Amino acid sequence: MAKEMKLSRRDRIAIWWRSTFIQGSWNYERMQNGGWAFSMIPAIKRLYKTKEDRAAALKRHLEFFNTHPYVASPIIGVTLALEEERANGAPVDNAAIQGVKVGMMGPLAGIGDPVFWFTVKPILGALAASLAMDGNILGPIIYFVAWNIIRMAFMWYTQEFGYKAGSRVTEDLSGGLLQNITKGASILGMFILGALVNRWVTVQFTPVVSEVKLDEGAYIDWDKLPAGAEGIKTALLQQEEGLSLTPDKVTTLQENLDSLIPGLAGLALTLLSMWLLRKKVSPIIMILGLFAVGIVFHLIHLM
Repeated sequence: MAKEMKLSRRDRIAIWWRSTFIQGSWNYERMQNGGWAFSMIPAIKRLYKTKEDRAAALKRHLEFFNTHPYVASPIIGVTLALEEERANGAPVDNAAIQGVKVGMMGPLAGIGDPVFWFTVKPILGALAASLAMDGNILGPIIYFVAWNIIRMAFMWYTQEFGYKAGSRVTEDLSGGLLQNITKGASILGMFILGALVNRWVTVQFTPVVSEVKLDEGAYIDWDKLPAGAEGIKTALLQQEEGLSLTPDKVTTLQENLDSLIPGLAGLALTLLSMWLLRKKVSPIIMILGLFAVGIVFHLIHLM
């Protein structure tokens, strides 16, 4: 009785590492097929012993393939299980293997973008940028380390999940699971980005609404302050007590808006941008338009 062919953990680790380069030979004819075949080489070498069988397997995996590069991992896992069954004599033909790949790559591609590009990456980027803007070197370090840990862990565990579940994984993911994951990731991403609007979108209107002369004692009288360090200390104490720095109370349009809803102008600009995107206005046109409006408003002292 022939010995059962089995992929070792070491083989699967080698495939997992190679799969990180799945886009390395992307082409317009068969897209990710080169990277896919490159990832499958350790399995092909383990499962097939003759040159002819290995060549046939490699040719089989040079067919068209394209999906989100990270969610290709569960498809790789299922394909490994099918190749293992085939090598052990199960009736798994080329059409069955290719059918599983094609059947899974479309639905799974819809998960990759909302989960990774629209949720994980913006959240980590916002966190890292916040630290970096404060001069903290941990910002870029945290982004690089956390992003790679998340994506590499996801690729490994989903590949193992696909390998252990085998062909049954297509039944597990054929219901509403994909739609629920996609919807949940999109909602989470929109919530996080919405919370960051007030921090990242800043609009300052400079027109003066009112200018009121303050009564004596309501502002710091700089001429009566002691000289030197003692005068600076006195001024700081008076400011802490609520005295104005100037004898006039100037109220700008921006201060009035902030008294209503802080960040109202930034929110309005964000909503306007979203509306324009829904109207299919080109993002490039919007960026150039915002530049032009900002320059004009600055020249007329509106902003």
